Amino acid sequence: MLKRSRGEKRDDDLTYESYLGLDRLLDAQHPIADPPHDDELLFIIQHQTAELWARLMLHELSRVLRLLRDGDLPGTFRVLDRIYAVQAQMISQWTVIATLTPDAFTEFRPVLGGASGFQSAQLRALEFRLGNKRPEYLDEYDWSMQRELLERALAEPTLYDEFLRLLLRTGHPVPESCLDRQHTGDQEADQDVVTALRRIYEHRDEHTAEYEMAERLVELEERHQLWRFRHMRTVRRIIGERPGTGGSRGVPYLAEMVNQPLFPEIFAARNVIGPET
Repeated sequence: MLKRSRGEKRDDDLTYESYLGLDRLLDAQHPIADPPHDDELLFIIQHQTAELWARLMLHELSRVLRLLRDGDLPGTFRVLDRIYAVQAQMISQWTVIATLTPDAFTEFRPVLGGASGFQSAQLRALEFRLGNKRPEYLDEYDWSMQRELLERALAEPTLYDEFLRLLLRTGHPVPESCLDRQHTGDQEADQDVVTALRRIYEHRDEHTAEYEMAERLVELEERHQLWRFRHMRTVRRIIGERPGTGGSRGVPYLAEMVNQPLFPEIFAARNVIGPET
């Protein structure tokens, strides 16, 4: 039930339905298979729900970037906890679409035409925000709102950029050349950053906040990689190794994405933490 705070102007025309825009939301599912197929509604709702969660994640990541710039790590940690919960929802919803059997999907798959989940501008922007920037993907978008979203995510600092800037501001020797790298998910780890992170891990009592933030990023990446893995396995379960809709490569591409790192130096530092052997 919606409650108004004391002194707030009363609007008797506001209802649960109008506040949430349910008339538009629940009228946004339009199966087109002819004859109708019972599982097409599942397919539509699955992807629409993923887009809503992606929108919330992008919103919360923007908050994290602002909080990091302000040096507010307690606030950053609170918002990251919410992001973890959103990631859990995005991971668990693969269990729903996994109930779609391959024979059922092939019955309505032709109506999808060139539509593909690989065309999702929000999921692309999410990858950009997390550090996997691929400028070449912009060529696939000519609708202004989608392209603007991706151009902004491509031009602005990533979450990892803001973390490295935080380290520099707090006295850690992070090279300035690392602050605006064009991340692509396959770049080499910078050894100066690895050294700085090693010192943070080996002296965590002196650098508690930086240590906690690094571990928070590890958790974020683990959850994102799990989402990528569940995506790949679900697609494989339904269509096998065949190309995806819209000419996408399908499982082979998704399998390549599973192990692409987002925060390379944090993981590279694990190779050198502790006494040298």
